[in-house]
Amino acid sequence: MRKIINSNYAPDPVGPYNQAIMFDDTIYLSGQIALDPLTMTLKNDSIESETKQVFKNISEVLKEARYDFNHVVKVTIFLSDMDDFQVVNKLYSSYFEKGNEPARETVEVSALPKGAKIEISVIAKK
Repeated sequence: MRKIINSNYAPDPVGPYNQAIMFDDTIYLSGQIALDPLTMTLKNDSIESETKQVFKNISEVLKEARYDFNHVVKVTIFLSDMDDFQVVNKLYSSYFEKGNEPARETVEVSALPKGAKIEISVIAKK
């Protein structure tokens, strides 16, 4: 069964897509950037603040589907500057139980929507 997931507590999509699609017991989250869901402005004071807002947005979409970070099996991180990797990696590790981290790749890209420095997408499964 296919179900569209959208949370009022995460930013509205900036294009023709949904925040997530659930298919059977797997949820595919679209990439999240550090948009504040109330103002739809980018929280980009630092890579730390962007990363925290991205994870907050992901958390809200997961919650809408009654999932959490323990259900995440795959993460894709897009960075506009690989020099931010160490900071992002340290923050990232605080969201997952040590020894139970999901599979992941991190890719440097030339640009991200709205001038974001980081975008993260996840796949979660119950």
